[in-house]
Amino acid sequence: MKLDKNYAAFIQSLKSQIVQSRYVAARLANREQLFLYLKTGMMIAEKVKAQKWGAKVLEQVSADLQKELPGLKGFSAGNLKKIRLFAEAYGPHLGTVIGSTPSNQLQKSALEAGFPIGSALSNLIDFKAFYGAFGGISFSHHFAIVTKIKAWEARIFYIEAAAANYWSLTVLEHQIESDLFAKQGKLPNNFNGTLPADLKPTALKVFKDEYLLDFIAGDELDDERRIELQVVLNIRNFILQMGKGFCFIGNQYRLEVNGDEFFIDLLFFNRHLQCLVAFELKKGKFKPADAGQLNFYLNVLDEQIKLDQENSSIGIILCKEKNNTVVEFAIKSFDKAMGVATYKTSKEAPVQMKGILPDTDELGKLIE
Repeated sequence: MKLDKNYAAFIQSLKSQIVQSRYVAARLANREQLFLYLKTGMMIAEKVKAQKWGAKVLEQVSADLQKELPGLKGFSAGNLKKIRLFAEAYGPHLGTVIGSTPSNQLQKSALEAGFPIGSALSNLIDFKAFYGAFGGISFSHHFAIVTKIKAWEARIFYIEAAAANYWSLTVLEHQIESDLFAKQGKLPNNFNGTLPADLKPTALKVFKDEYLLDFIAGDELDDERRIELQVVLNIRNFILQMGKGFCFIGNQYRLEVNGDEFFIDLLFFNRHLQCLVAFELKKGKFKPADAGQLNFYLNVLDEQIKLDQENSSIGIILCKEKNNTVVEFAIKSFDKAMGVATYKTSKEAPVQMKGILPDTDELGKLIE
């Protein structure tokens, strides 16, 4: 069979349609599962309360469901307990929306109803946006939120942030453990004197005080170039960590000033801020000299690289440790927008375990 020159484009078009359809189907399936779990959990909670059933009843319910639906997954006694907790957390707020509404009408009913109760929660959210975010994350994400977070403002924040930034469960748990909700806008920065008033709130939302680099092994943290290499090799994960709107331009981005060469560790463009964003990686504790180096890079970027329609460049120093007071004194007099954040890896030993376990060298000797 002779294929014309448009055949390759045709295959790519089909591929795009299939991938998009699978993505939509997965999101719809996830949403259906969440509302099934809500209804199931509410039915169980109501029955347990009305009949004064004991804790063992969930084992019986699970066993009987297996008899009725052999091979049924997701409804073990342990998972039914989670489903009940999930429903008890959300049911009072979403209960009259889901009620007996057919699943294919849930979205329409939810959007039309708004939050049906007169709770303080109804004043905290844009219901349409919240509904989309609610159905956009997995049950595991929701369970982590309802079991680790009590305040509704914080729950809403993590639900919407996890959906918007496509956080994995690991990233979500890290953000909760690092108390990202309380740290919003806490990145040490000089944005007040360097950014237009209308841009500052966006910048504070875009940049975080701490980043999880869970793809970097502990023995790679002593070399800045190895850290950079791992970021580049895992650039998708790094961008997901950073949040929405980041486009990677390059690493070791070359600048030339009157014959001298300089290299920016990582250079991005952010669509929401409409500016170049330079990241400088430091293996140790922040030093005031780091801010001077970054300010120099930002001056050159704005003079040589920035397009006329773009906003002035922003720089972030990403280091292992920092003293916020030192940071404040170091950056406040510069006229270029910058901030200082820290990074951690999930593979680092907890503080309480340090000194108890042998280090890698000692461990090597023990197994020789």
